[in-house]
Amino acid sequence: MSETRPFMVHTADDGRDAGHTVRAETVEDAAFAFVDRWHPPVDASGDVTLMVTDCETGRRECLRLDLSDGTAAPCD
Repeated sequence: MSETRPFMVHTADDGRDAGHTVRAETVEDAAFAFVDRWHPPVDASGDVTLMVTDCETGRRECLRLDLSDGTAAPCD
């Protein structure tokens, strides 16, 4: 079993001050945990765009989650 680590997650439209820390194994897991817990608004296509920062490394990624099929992809 992999170790979880902290990630700061917020919607792309909100600043970091609107973010929440979640513990997860991967960036994608952190993004879906955020959606499950805080239910951010989705766009007309059923997607949500999130900024996810690995609190240990500082690496920041933009992810677009397709909530209809449960997939995540990097933002364009």
